Amino acid sequence: MSRKSTSSRPVSTHDTTVEFEYETTARARIVAASVAREIGEIDDDRSRTTIDRDGTVVRVVIEAADIVALRAALNTWFSLIDVAEQVAAVGTADGTR
Repeated sequence: MSRKSTSSRPVSTHDTTVEFEYETTARARIVAASVAREIGEIDDDRSRTTIDRDGTVVRVVIEAADIVALRAALNTWFSLIDVAEQVAAVGTADGTR
């Protein structure tokens, strides 16, 4: 699963990569698919994000025009990942996954 932003903005001056590792590939797949739907919806003229998954690792790459935009994007994506993890855990706890 690989999703990319379709923005044509110039290369950023600030970027970061955050990796989330899960116990199973299935859990990583669920989290990645849940948050990947936001790619393109949250991006703006100051930041863009890509998400990919490699086995049990979900990788979020954020590029931003300035440090404030980078911080805002990080906060947004951390929140989205957190919610996806909580929902996946509930699904596992009730036996659906």
